[in-house]
Amino acid sequence: MIRCSAGTAKVLGLNNIKTDTLPTTAYLMVGDHCKFNCAFCSQARESRSKTNLLSRVVWPEFDDHEVMRSLHLPEAQKVMQRVCFQVVQDGKALQEVSSFVSTLKNKSPEMPVCVSAGPRSLNEIGDLLKHGVDRVSLALDAATPEVFARTKDGSWQSRYELLLQAAEMFPGHIGTHLIVGLGETEEEMVRIIQQMYDKGITVALFAFTPIKGTRMEHLPKPELEHYRRIQAAHYLIRRKYAREDDFILRSGRIVSFSINLEQLWTYLSTGEAFQTSGCPGCNRPYYNESPREELYNYPRPLTSEEVKSSWTELISGIE
Repeated sequence: MIRCSAGTAKVLGLNNIKTDTLPTTAYLMVGDHCKFNCAFCSQARESRSKTNLLSRVVWPEFDDHEVMRSLHLPEAQKVMQRVCFQVVQDGKALQEVSSFVSTLKNKSPEMPVCVSAGPRSLNEIGDLLKHGVDRVSLALDAATPEVFARTKDGSWQSRYELLLQAAEMFPGHIGTHLIVGLGETEEEMVRIIQQMYDKGITVALFAFTPIKGTRMEHLPKPELEHYRRIQAAHYLIRRKYAREDDFILRSGRIVSFSINLEQLWTYLSTGEAFQTSGCPGCNRPYYNESPREELYNYPRPLTSEEVKSSWTELISGIE
């Protein structure tokens, strides 16, 4: 058996849910009962959340042969730009993923595949790439060792060093996840974003989402204004329009990007800065928010009104 995000199941013809935005990546989850105990994760060892949740997305279970068959349907391939395996760290899931990737690539060799996992060594990363994976994402999640110690299991330093080693050995194939709102400052977040891009590591930004049954269920989501500043900084760094040390900060908060507002608007007026970030083709619809709320990460191009709204949120407090 294998789990699909509810939106992915819709694309694959496995359910008939109503949604206004389809995922452009097929999100598949492999593994059960994570051995780690991240405070924000519904799949954590001590989580009391529903077992079919990851963040706020429902992941129904299907027969793996049926899922693999559906991935090759012409209707699905018109929508999908890649396949992403989310690996629950249960000790055997990484091996299962290698088998799934081989099966997928045998029939659809041109389909890009990424794996979001916790490989323990360069050898495990290299093995995934040999099976046909084009990108491996090692989630750092926390911007600093201190935040990591409060919210995750294991060692921030070990994960950080493995990321840097992997980026050097497998350039262009390594990414990471960073979660805004775990208790870090804006200064700490933009510093680690800059370090990642300096090493050629792609960053996917997430907003902390309190999930019932996790240890952090009662903590607030980050304010949109705060998240917009991080999104803008991320975009400017990624596009090499600016560097982290160009920004002016007070008490850990961005107060200026050292770019006049007219030029900043030129950079950001397309709205791309406020869309989902990460691997090409990844849009993660409603991963961090309800469709009824204003979106942290837009899973599609923004309307002109949405661009104006995001811009207004961004520049409140910016000099």
